Amino acid sequence: MGFVTERLERLAAEMEKAELREYVDLMSKPWQLIWRNVLSGTFRGVGIALGFTFFAATIVWLLQLLGALNLPIVGDYIANIVRIVQRQLQINPY
Repeated sequence: MGFVTERLERLAAEMEKAELREYVDLMSKPWQLIWRNVLSGTFRGVGIALGFTFFAATIVWLLQLLGALNLPIVGDYIANIVRIVQRQLQINPY
């Protein structure tokens, strides 16, 4: 009898570690699952948009700094890229 009780207690502890109860609760409430997925998708999208904006702004800023150095070949190339980006921003202000 003690062997079965010990095995059941160990099984209950393993199920608790796996958070099976929370998973079953979530599966029994589909609207809660949908709401969590909508929120996580929204926050992930906003995070990607902010991250890309920061990354692109940093690249443009660095290109402007390099363009100001007046390096012979690289400076002209970078200046053209900066000019194109600035023109696009003037045409399509987001």
